[in-house]
Amino acid sequence: MSALSVTVALLVWMASLLVISIWKQVYSSWKLPPGPFPLPIIGNMFQIEISNIPKSFSKMAEQYGPVFTLHLGSFRVVVLYGYQAVREVLLQHKDDFSGRAEFFMMHQHKDRGTSLFLVPSNCSAAPSSLGIIFNDGPTWKDIRRLSLSTLRDFGMGKQGNEHRIQKEAQFLLEALRQTKGQPFDPTFLLGCAPFNVISDILFRQRFGYRDESGLRLRRMLHDNFYLLSTGWLQIYNIFPTFVHYLPGSHRKVMKNVSEIKNYVLERVKEHHKSLDPSCPRDFIDCLLMEMEKEKHSAEPVYTLDNIAVTVADLLFAGTVTTSTTLRYGLLILMKYPDVAEKLHEEIDRVIGPSRIPAIKDRLEMPYTDAVVHEIMRFINLVPSNVYHKANRDTVFRGYVIPKGTIIIPTLDSLLYDKQEFPDPEQFKPEHFLNENGKFKYSDHFKAFSAGKRVCVGEGLARMELFLFLAAMLQHFRLKSLVDPKDIDLSPIVNGFGSIPPQYEFCVIPRS
Repeated sequence: MSALSVTVALLVWMASLLVISIWKQVYSSWKLPPGPFPLPIIGNMFQIEISNIPKSFSKMAEQYGPVFTLHLGSFRVVVLYGYQAVREVLLQHKDDFSGRAEFFMMHQHKDRGTSLFLVPSNCSAAPSSLGIIFNDGPTWKDIRRLSLSTLRDFGMGKQGNEHRIQKEAQFLLEALRQTKGQPFDPTFLLGCAPFNVISDILFRQRFGYRDESGLRLRRMLHDNFYLLSTGWLQIYNIFPTFVHYLPGSHRKVMKNVSEIKNYVLERVKEHHKSLDPSCPRDFIDCLLMEMEKEKHSAEPVYTLDNIAVTVADLLFAGTVTTSTTLRYGLLILMKYPDVAEKLHEEIDRVIGPSRIPAIKDRLEMPYTDAVVHEIMRFINLVPSNVYHKANRDTVFRGYVIPKGTIIIPTLDSLLYDKQEFPDPEQFKPEHFLNENGKFKYSDHFKAFSAGKRVCVGEGLARMELFLFLAAMLQHFRLKSLVDPKDIDLSPIVNGFGSIPPQYEFCVIPRS
């Protein structure tokens, strides 16, 4: 066979593959919601802004409506935009769309001992996922149910957690006093407070604000939340098979995840050795007791590794969300000193200068409650939600959503709804106040998502934000290093999360 014949045959073969790929895309999409036509292999990559995917979703919703289809690489994605569509998916179709998408999955991988790695979900070597956040296996309902029950037993959303937070608030205030009015970066100082609260619940451990091991853990958790929100990690999510083997920041995420999980696994093993089933000390002990009940089961749900992953999930979620919200919130209050002054007035009137804030105070502090909610709305912490997946072929608004389709119920489309929140781009506590100055509930406020995958730590996070913020403003005034009008509130990256800019400021004791 001549070289020309080989070349022609190769070109025909490549053209055939291209035609088949396009045909499969069209054939599999004809009953799906509308959306831009996908190219082979890359899908709709050219139609999205990889550094700000939530912004791209907003623009596409204007063109294609509240329900539209995208292809990100080989992944079929249906995006829900707006209150009605998101609510239908999360609440009315909660059984159909409660799966967890397999963009970023946590897996066990044994290599010179047990460690945790982020492995592309379509790799043949990737076993079923564990934990809570990224678990899409048959165990997720059982693990979530037991985790919620156990967290409630240890005070989640109850008085026990209020005492934990109030106690930690005293350490936070002392750490702020030690800055002596000098400029400092609040990232890891603020992060220590929620980190210690969730650590106490999970494995009865508290870290000093300058403790090196605690600081390292907080730094890795912070770095992962930042990196997961960058453009490179969005590319990794879309093309995991190819990007996994390339150099890049995804390798740092894997290393951090492995180290965090190994640290937690050591705590789990220590607890296992000293376990007293008649007197569980913390969350780990409760899961170990379930493991003991299953020790003769052929397919146990609870193993040392699975418990470690579950605890690591909760440590991550319970630390980065609250600490980032507090850090972003203080920057906002420096941008709007008039809001901070109103908070000072309400705190002084209701709580006074010495008594520690309590949750019962929230009923008499509508302005503070409104500010906390407006901070969460405005910063839009997880704009596109943690991606869901269709559990079965489902008819939704006349469209057929095939099993396995990634579902994105966007939260920013609710939090920035112009009808519900006039001037949504502006920070306005009045969004949550009625004409009489009383707190006004909004069903559009779904910062913690909703339905079967709603954040398990919502009650704890709400309590922490109110108590920590009230305690700090009770004792300190915030001093910006720049003119308030020059403070830029734009996130430095906007992907998995909206990450605030790094800044320094001063806290001045109130006389």
